[in-house]
Amino acid sequence: MTRARMVRVSAARHGRHVAILGDLQGPKIRIDRFKDGKIVLEDGAPFIFDASLDKDAGDQDRVGLTYKQLVDDVREGDTLLLDDGRLVFTVNSVTGSEIRCTTVVGGTLSNNKGINRQGGGLSAPAITAKDRADIKTAAEIGVDYIAVSFPRSAADLHEARSLMKAAGSDAFIVAKVERAEAVECIDEIIEASDVIMIARGDLGVEIGDAELPAAQKEFIRRAREKKRAVITATQMMETMIVNPIPTRAEVFDVANAVLDGTDAVMLSGETAAGKYPVKVVATMAHICSRAESQIQAKMSVPPLDTPFERVDETIAMTAMYAANHMSVRAIAALTESGSTALWMSRVNSAIPIYAMTRHEGSARRMALYRGVVPIYFPYDTKDHAEVNRQVVNALRAREVLDEGDLVIITKGDLMGEMGGTNAMKIVRVGEAVLAGTE
Repeated sequence: MTRARMVRVSAARHGRHVAILGDLQGPKIRIDRFKDGKIVLEDGAPFIFDASLDKDAGDQDRVGLTYKQLVDDVREGDTLLLDDGRLVFTVNSVTGSEIRCTTVVGGTLSNNKGINRQGGGLSAPAITAKDRADIKTAAEIGVDYIAVSFPRSAADLHEARSLMKAAGSDAFIVAKVERAEAVECIDEIIEASDVIMIARGDLGVEIGDAELPAAQKEFIRRAREKKRAVITATQMMETMIVNPIPTRAEVFDVANAVLDGTDAVMLSGETAAGKYPVKVVATMAHICSRAESQIQAKMSVPPLDTPFERVDETIAMTAMYAANHMSVRAIAALTESGSTALWMSRVNSAIPIYAMTRHEGSARRMALYRGVVPIYFPYDTKDHAEVNRQVVNALRAREVLDEGDLVIITKGDLMGEMGGTNAMKIVRVGEAVLAGTE
């Protein structure tokens, strides 16, 4: 809670809107600890994972398990991968509490390393007893997003949303795609969440690293089609944990995710335990900025052959089509929930979207959306002409607009109602309205 308060205070001091994401741990599928902290296994060496072993009694021959049900989930011939796939074992037999294996790829194995079954299939529930307690804490903190680890289906995400609502929170749900099972039902997982996170560590171990690039591109594409936000995560700038500059491969990795359409790229160990946390953030931001400036990232056309289901979505797409075919300097979307800004941000454009809302929570959530600049805008009138003037003045105060610039403004006839955006107006700064549908 202390850290969350620090974020809120710092964001307010600098006039920024910063979303806080709470990350649920999910099922803890790990080995226990060794008497001496670690062992070294040679290729071909026998090794046992023993669910009945004391948690601190691991040795050269065997080690305990935090997830005792692993013995029920694996079969002879299965492949187990430990420490993000650095060590590989083939299961020879399962007897009682023992999973007897042969080491295929050896190395140093230390305490508490994670276990994956190649191809997925572990029965551990996505939401554990600890997660249920942590959800209550997350609600008390006031997180804007809650990330569900290892979801297997849409049901896990519906459960997390229900638990958050019961705890008094309207936080948006982030589905961390990191199980092979999630790949098989990716569309329903996307639809059940507000955001997906492509968590490439565990996912790569379960489906194979060679499958990851195509999966990442496909997940980003599908999420954008379904009007959801996307986070790409894991090992993006891994070498900067110890080095002051990234490799060129890491630069390409970050840039390609941006060019593919991701809303956010994420650091983990680089900032949590790395030697250069500030430098790595600045470096990643610079790479993102340069990638966004490339022509491939600038313009796209809303899908003209797809029927729109809602009036507000229709207005959002109309605004983006107009913006990409006129000399428009900015788009101002008056929004309650942020949905209009999200829909707009699914269309690539070099034109910034200023999402103007009177709700601090909506402003923070919209900080995640690509190309969107959230602005707290507590307008004090329902007169449309006066609101237009206030919007233009607010953007001019930020030095966004100059005399003679065109700006697109979207809002609702009944301002202040959720889902009420039904009007678009094109305004030239300092002159009369040129066109509009109000």
